[in-house]
Amino acid sequence: MKRSDITLHARHRDKLQALLAHPRGHEGAAYMLLGKSEIAQDPWDFEQRTRYTSYEVIAIPQEDRVDASGKHVTWNTNSFAQLCRRAKEEGLVPAIVHSHPGGFDGFSDQDDRNERDLFTMARNRNGEGTRLVSLVQVGDGLYRARVWEDDMTPLPCHRVTVIGTRLEIQSTDVPTPSEALARQALAFGPDVNGLLNQLSVAVVGCGGTGSPVVQLLARLGVGRIVVIDDDVVEHSNLNRLYGATRKDAENAVPKVDVMAREVTMMGLDVDIRSMNGWVDAPHIRDALKSCDVIFGCTDDHAGRLYLNRVAHFYLIPVIDVGLVLMPRDDGEPGLLEMAARVSVLFPTSACHGCRGTVDRVRAREEDLQRSDPAEYERQKTEAYVRGGGNPAPAVVTFTSEAATMAVNELLAGLVDFRGGGGWAWQRYRKLDKGFERPQAAQPQPDCPVCGSEEYWGLGDVDPFLDRIG
Repeated sequence: MKRSDITLHARHRDKLQALLAHPRGHEGAAYMLLGKSEIAQDPWDFEQRTRYTSYEVIAIPQEDRVDASGKHVTWNTNSFAQLCRRAKEEGLVPAIVHSHPGGFDGFSDQDDRNERDLFTMARNRNGEGTRLVSLVQVGDGLYRARVWEDDMTPLPCHRVTVIGTRLEIQSTDVPTPSEALARQALAFGPDVNGLLNQLSVAVVGCGGTGSPVVQLLARLGVGRIVVIDDDVVEHSNLNRLYGATRKDAENAVPKVDVMAREVTMMGLDVDIRSMNGWVDAPHIRDALKSCDVIFGCTDDHAGRLYLNRVAHFYLIPVIDVGLVLMPRDDGEPGLLEMAARVSVLFPTSACHGCRGTVDRVRAREEDLQRSDPAEYERQKTEAYVRGGGNPAPAVVTFTSEAATMAVNELLAGLVDFRGGGGWAWQRYRKLDKGFERPQAAQPQPDCPVCGSEEYWGLGDVDPFLDRIG
């Protein structure tokens, strides 16, 4: 059976709860429009998957409401026809949501009949290939979901995930407890290991920060990890690349293969996959879209901007890691600045561009260097692009500290161990002075990525991520 999952932005969940609430405990109803992500091959089980993402929550007009009680809700279909029209025009999937305030966990026989009729109406209007998603809110916030692709039997959604400053997973899968992680449960409660086991996480970049991130995620018990990098081990990496050996450098072993080897040897039942390639390569897309969280551990600006768009189109949080080790400019040994930054990229938070954490000009130069090396060298000679410069300093304790900050941000999103409501959108730690502070930046209204909601949860579009060139 093809697997389907749904991701709701927390702001959409909150709006749904407000629309579905009734002072006398009657059932409520609302509409949604969802983005769709087709995954031809999941990197772990190699199966086809579809992920739906919340794009917009729409109230049913008051004039369309017919009747409601604690056990039913009815409305006429005028507004549903308008919903289907918008879905077809905008390439989205229509969805209906209703509540079971009494706590009935699942879909009733009456739900089956009503939804089959609505699906038939949607298909007659929008044509073959039409889908209808249905969600039921059980009690105050438990969600069940399914997808109608024909008028026979709907396909169950295995999981509904809600993401804001927290990562909330509601799954029909029951993970097997691990004795190796028992002490972790003593720290954060009995549910944490099950949550970690259900996660699918990508680590993009397997160097100084990426390699410790992979090690930490595996030892926390994250169930599925995919590592993505196009580089090989070199002798200059050995002081900070976890798991790499001199023999790996001599044989130019891909960094991702070292990561997979080391995690497999742990014996913690982590399903790890390695993908050798640049992050924006077409064969990487399915892997990224299959993930719940992406760690951006790349040191290039183009890769960061690319993942920035993935976070917004697919509602996948990107935890980006940055390290600044700036050498003195007087020729003496030492550093003028040593700092680590961890940013969480997700709709409603500022993107990389609005935070000033990437250089868009540098990103364009990096893209040119990969796509047309000869033209890059010509422009560098004529001073249109900057040269590579000297290699940046690297200290394993500092790269490891940045990695720990990033993985702790994931934990904060799962268990809120800081008590601050989940993860912070950005943290900046002065490594030499030993203090850390959160940083705030607001989306700019004219920003094409985070300044409007046009892309948030939109899912698959052509061209991919609406990128030209």
